[in-house]
Amino acid sequence: MRRLIDEIHLQRPFWGSRKIRKELQVLGFPVGRDQVTRLMREMGIEALSRKPKLSIPSPGHQKYPYLLNDLEIIRINQAWAIDITYIPMAAGFCYLVVILDLASRKVLSWRLSNTQDVSFCLDALDEAILNFGPPDIFNSDQGSQFTSDEFTDHLKAHGIRISMDGKGRWVDNVYVERLWRSVKYEEVYLKAYKSMTEAKSSLSEYFAFYNQKRYHQHLDYKTPDEVYWKTPPEKLVA
Repeated sequence: MRRLIDEIHLQRPFWGSRKIRKELQVLGFPVGRDQVTRLMREMGIEALSRKPKLSIPSPGHQKYPYLLNDLEIIRINQAWAIDITYIPMAAGFCYLVVILDLASRKVLSWRLSNTQDVSFCLDALDEAILNFGPPDIFNSDQGSQFTSDEFTDHLKAHGIRISMDGKGRWVDNVYVERLWRSVKYEEVYLKAYKSMTEAKSSLSEYFAFYNQKRYHQHLDYKTPDEVYWKTPPEKLVA
């Protein structure tokens, strides 16, 4: 049921619990609105936002301005973005965090977790910086993981400028939203992960495909790796 709600929400982010309940009933599931509302709340999903609200703001944390508005992103490591999404499994669910280079759309690092603790976000950040060096700008939503002193101090220590989406504005992080659509329709919804171990293995294969072999129309039908490394395909294969 969570998976179906997730699929419907990705297709119709402006639908609330009443319309999602109706769609589920049309699909043959005799559910009530209270059940749909409860599941949406557990998943962090609400109408008018394509992105599940998996990162809950913390009133005591400092917020930062959005720096990507009208900014032309023309080179790698100019700006990175991070986000968390819900991943359904055959039994239960987990969370996926990804760090993306915005110029090339390359997935620089990712982690799975069964909690929304900041630690798995920091692990992904450390890996990305270790392998690719720090970006000029790092963009996120206003979730408590990303506004925490632990996370922002880590960015400041590397001289990274911090950018944050406006509250409730999923469009500010549209680059990652497009990635989530690809991940879910090309990978997650085609599988029924039995465990986080299986999910990790399968997602590892998908992200390798995404970076190395998935052609992007907005990249002039190049792959993220081709754009990031500026290397011809035959050399990438070698």
